[in-house]
Amino acid sequence: MLLSMTSFARHEHMEDWGTLIWELKSVNHRYLEPTFKLPDFARACEHLLRDKLRKNLSRGKIECTLRFEKNPQQGDDIRINEPLLNSLIQANNHIAARLGQVNPEFASTFLQWPGILESNDIDKPVMQAALITSFATALSQLIENRQREGAQLKIMIEERLSSISDITTLVHGILPQIIENQRNKLINRFHDLKLDIDNDRLEQEIVLLAQKIDVDEELDRLQAHLKEVANTLSKGSPCGRRLDFLMQELNREANTLGSKSISIDTTQASVDLKVYTEQMREQIQNIE
Repeated sequence: MLLSMTSFARHEHMEDWGTLIWELKSVNHRYLEPTFKLPDFARACEHLLRDKLRKNLSRGKIECTLRFEKNPQQGDDIRINEPLLNSLIQANNHIAARLGQVNPEFASTFLQWPGILESNDIDKPVMQAALITSFATALSQLIENRQREGAQLKIMIEERLSSISDITTLVHGILPQIIENQRNKLINRFHDLKLDIDNDRLEQEIVLLAQKIDVDEELDRLQAHLKEVANTLSKGSPCGRRLDFLMQELNREANTLGSKSISIDTTQASVDLKVYTEQMREQIQNIE
């Protein structure tokens, strides 16, 4: 399955004691770069969440945000983490004494310290188990959304591949006519200049010209790259980096075709090849 790196998921997990709300945002990135914004009670589980993310995704910048809304019917009782508060007061007094300051800290300063306030009626292990379960659900939704968008990207890329294949077939077919047209142009030019040239010399010039504009190898490599892109798409993600490399190869052959062009048809074919390749490359940047 092809996965896009651009996606979003939101999941709410409701319990008697409150609601856990996960929001997962994913954008394209060269590597997997997760960030977590968690309440204090959830930080102990962050390493478990990161492990689960790495086991399911390979690339993308993913922002994971958890909000907690307490059930009002459960009351708003809170308690102070006394050991932590005592340690903070001792540290504050020690620093104040060293600096020669006598102004005490306001209570609000200590209340802002992470972990100083604790819920008095919610079991932390229960909350942590719920947040892990709810994260797994949110992650599944994110992956489903990435798969859905990846399927659309695959359709778009396959359409461009088909167009490029048609162009290469067309160029293959018109090459003999292009060479014949050039042969006639040479003959007419010699006649216009009233030059006397033997047929053997003329044929040598035609052969040299045909060798100069020969793009059979480029067209064969284009077809080979197209098949490799199709095979890579069929294998699914992670494949974005390989696809990006193949786009570079397609563009290289299109440039060579343009440099050897002596006809408006092959020039236009080269331009179209580069346009289709660039359209694919832009979308491939979002593929895992």
